[in-house]
This record gives sequence, C-alpha cells and structure tokens, in this order.
Amino acid sequence: MVDKDPGSAFGIRFPDIPGCFSAADAAEDIVPNAVEALQLWAEDMPIPEPSSHEAIVALPDVSNALAEGAFLVSVPSKSMW
Repeated sequence: MVDKDPGSAFGIRFPDIPGCFSAADAAEDIVPNAVEALQLWAEDMPIPEPSSHEAIVALPDVSNALAEGAFLVSVPSKSMW
C-alpha cells in the first residue's frame, strides 16, 4: 500500500509483511523501491504467500488508509526478481 502526506515521500508498506516498508520521492520509484525492500526482507525472512486483493482491502487499517487517499500497487513476484 502506498500513501503520501503533503510535503513527504511516498510511503510503501506491505500488509502481508509487517515491518517491511520503503519510501520513494518520485512516483516512478515506488515499484522499484518496493521490490528492493522485498529483496532485502527475503534475505533474512521467508516471503509469505500474498493475500488476495479482497482480503487486503478488507483489513481495517488498509480500508481506512484507502478511504484517506492511499492506493495499492502490484509488485512483481519473487520469481520475477
């Protein structure tokens, strides 16, 4: 999930992977920075199977953030790194 407050970088976090996060100053850097964060996470921890879109948007914190202007992006799977 990506969110952005005025005057700040884009914040990137992964609802399925608590503690894994990144940021990007420019919109075009969101996905590459997200992939890099996942790669670093995968060095020490297994990446869980992703939840469905429906399950993610049903999470209360995600649902609230989406209502406030956050958005979801698709990040390539580990097999594509």
